[in-house]
Amino acid sequence: MVFESHQRRTEVSVEVRVGIADSPRELVVSSGLTPEEVEAQVQDALKAGTGQLVLVDQKGARYVVPAARIAYVEIGPSDSRRVGFISGD
Repeated sequence: MVFESHQRRTEVSVEVRVGIADSPRELVVSSGLTPEEVEAQVQDALKAGTGQLVLVDQKGARYVVPAARIAYVEIGPSDSRRVGFISGD
């Protein structure tokens, strides 16, 4: 007799906001990485000087930001309780 454990995996996602120099908007990416992993990627990109910060969102889209253009990076919990409404016309 074989019993399979069906553990529900809790996916923790973080929201990463990247301010880009000389741009009025910021880049917002929901990532499946931990805050520590995102921070390590940012630090590695900034250390390289001519490097790039590459972030991949939960849908697989890739965002590439030149490290020299990064003004700030904010790492926080993703807003998991978003509610949307559509018109029932």
